[in-house]
Parts: sequence; C-alpha cells; structure tokens
Amino acid sequence: MNCNPLCNPDIVFREEFDDWAVLFDPETGNAVALDPVAVCYWKNLNGSNDKADLIEILKKECEDVPADAPEHLDKFIKELEDAGFISI
Repeated sequence: MNCNPLCNPDIVFREEFDDWAVLFDPETGNAVALDPVAVCYWKNLNGSNDKADLIEILKKECEDVPADAPEHLDKFIKELEDAGFISI
C-alpha cells in the first residue's frame, strides 16, 4: 500500500539522549517513545514521502538496514495513525 503519512502538528516531539525521542499528545496525554530508527522516520513524515521513500531515507542514514524494515515501518505507521499522531 502506498501512502504519504503526515505528522499531526499538535504532537510535541522532544528529542532525548542517545538519539531517542518522545512524542506527546497534549490533548489526550498519550506519549510514545521513539528509538533512533523511529526518530528518523518521524522527522520525514511530511506528507511528501511515501513508505518507499522512508525506507530509502533510512538506508542512507543507517547501516545494515534489515530486509524486514518495510514490515516494521508498516507497524510503526499503523500504531501512530491509530493513536492520532499522524494522518495518511
């Protein structure tokens, strides 16, 4: 499925130590911790990049991207969409 995820502008993105970050929805109080790979994805969820673009961006920024990265990205996007952190 081809889609272009877009960050919800109301979500607070706070970078933490060791390249981790936290997303916080002030309206609901929901929070999500992001590992460095998820941070890379989040920073590129601008509505212009589809899933294939996001995988290519990850490959440029990280070494040894696993073959199942697209499946992990699908799960990440679904979780964020279900929580209201992004829209498609």
